Amino acid sequence: MFRFILRRFFETIPVLFIIATLTFFGVRLAPGGPFDAEKNVTPEIRRNLEAHYGMNKPLFRQYLDYMGSLLHGDLGPSFKYSNRTVNELIAESFPVSLELGIYALLVALVIGVAAGILASMRPNTITDYLASSFSMAGICLPTFVLGPLLILFFALKLRWFNAQGWFDARDRVLPALTLGAYYAAYVARLARGGMLDILSQDFIRTARAKGASEARVILRHALKAGLLPVISFLGPAAAGLITGSFVVETIFQAPGLGRFFVNAALNRDYTMVLGTVLFYATLIVLFNLVVDILLVCLNPKLKFE
Repeated sequence: MFRFILRRFFETIPVLFIIATLTFFGVRLAPGGPFDAEKNVTPEIRRNLEAHYGMNKPLFRQYLDYMGSLLHGDLGPSFKYSNRTVNELIAESFPVSLELGIYALLVALVIGVAAGILASMRPNTITDYLASSFSMAGICLPTFVLGPLLILFFALKLRWFNAQGWFDARDRVLPALTLGAYYAAYVARLARGGMLDILSQDFIRTARAKGASEARVILRHALKAGLLPVISFLGPAAAGLITGSFVVETIFQAPGLGRFFVNAALNRDYTMVLGTVLFYATLIVLFNLVVDILLVCLNPKLKFE
């Protein structure tokens, strides 16, 4: 396992380097600049601002300076939040995005796994058709459509939850449902397919012939192997839940990292865009690494080599 983690670490370094390089030149070459929205800035003040942030240097020199700071873990100062660094903004706002991602992942796993298991236990019945319909509806409804619908029904009409904010436990429910429902649909389809494949195996028929109850067959014999496709999906799903929270945080006005990323893209806050892209790229690598380790631990056919 140590060699596997070490090899994955050295494979990640060039990937992050390429991401940093492409993002740096991509945002710099895009139209507009971080100070274009400042209507009252005189040419002298603009030159002073550019000199303060090192933007008066040649582009390649700016790139070398940024990469040098990046090697020391410094993501640079924010162009739009005075006296704040990108490291501070990420450390302050990411716990909200992480909390939302965890709640959404729990929603996706609980609803998706339950629906997939029920569908696999009664294939080609009304239960299977309902679970499949739920999966298709979840896949077809994007978060920017489902979120306002949940706000309209549960917040404005029933008044069970708040439409916006991140203050108490009730404020977590609608964002978690909005974000988790989309991935719950995929989890349900993967769980159904994996369980159907396992339930048709000979050792399952043997267990039933020995008189094992259906609950014991599912929980003791089939569940571990049947959910391997779901576990394989957890890496991309976790990354998608964290990065997909951008839209959900904007809809529900949650003070997460997605808000800063959207504002940074609109305001051409170069360092904030670079910092969040690299931060999320690192998270995706870590999620996939954890999932790969779990798959090897749960599936005896796989090895780290």
